Amino acid sequence: MPTRHQHWPYVAIPVFGAFIWFGTLLAMLVTWLAQGRPKYVSQDGSIAYISDVGADILKPLFVVGAVITGLSFFLALSIERWLRHSGRLIPNMRRRERVFSSLAILGSFIGGAGLILLSGFDTKRYTTLHRLFLLIFILGVGLSAIFTVIEYRWISHDFVEIRKLKVAYVMKGIIAGILILLAIAFAVALYKAPDVGAVLEWTIAFGYTFYLLTFAYDLRMAKGVHRGQLSKERILAQQERGGNAAAMRTVGQPGVVNGNGYHH
Repeated sequence: MPTRHQHWPYVAIPVFGAFIWFGTLLAMLVTWLAQGRPKYVSQDGSIAYISDVGADILKPLFVVGAVITGLSFFLALSIERWLRHSGRLIPNMRRRERVFSSLAILGSFIGGAGLILLSGFDTKRYTTLHRLFLLIFILGVGLSAIFTVIEYRWISHDFVEIRKLKVAYVMKGIIAGILILLAIAFAVALYKAPDVGAVLEWTIAFGYTFYLLTFAYDLRMAKGVHRGQLSKERILAQQERGGNAAAMRTVGQPGVVNGNGYHH
């Protein structure tokens, strides 16, 4: 029987990734400000881009932060998929949800790879490649977010009595929507208004921290739930006997899912 805190190793992955990413960005920003806002060789405007700072003396920090963050993002989605498959999170009841879950994981892999590669191929030495990998990172994360929100929306539609599912996809949708809109504005400003683009890039990067943290919220729902407790087959069997709401009240004693989505 799992212990009360068995969900924490999973929750720790996106939390750790978010912490490292935020810390990396903060260290880079503070360093640039503390040095008197120097203008780097690769810099166009008066405000340095993350890529400009990351191409200079802090490149090792940027690379390490990008690697940890990219891996954490991919692992968070992969673990979530595994927990659904193993019956520790509300399962995908239809093939379409599994398809979008897989697409979200693929997007996270592409986005994570883009982040890692753009940190290695810095803007000072490999300008074209750096911007290509930046585009891959943005597209990968953006598509992954869209697929994840769609998957959650469909899961929530099947389990309307579990409030946490709705909170999860609404929260992701709001954060992802804002970041995608900012990314579009960034793409325009990158060539039209470099300083505006720099501000947008820092804003998007820090905002990505909050998107990572939403997966900690998701994975925490595995708290107190043992393997197979929320399997698709078990839920369907309960639904046949007592309807959806009754099923979710009786599935997996003692790890009952209540109306708020909490497990006791």
